[in-house]
Amino acid sequence: MADPKLTAGEKARLVWLTARMAKRGIADDRQSGGRIHQGDLQRKFDRVLEDARKREERDAKKRDRK
Repeated sequence: MADPKLTAGEKARLVWLTARMAKRGIADDRQSGGRIHQGDLQRKFDRVLEDARKREERDAKKRDRK
């Protein structure tokens, strides 16, 4: 599936989530086996992309109706 076109707000949110994941990765000392959990941030990232896909589909349907 192709990536949707993102709004400025969605891009900013994805950049912020990526930075948070990087910060957590740096904080992981790797001595404990890399136990830093990033699943919550990954779910938020995926949700932003899914919402963008839904918005794009909804907008395409609106354009087709006109």
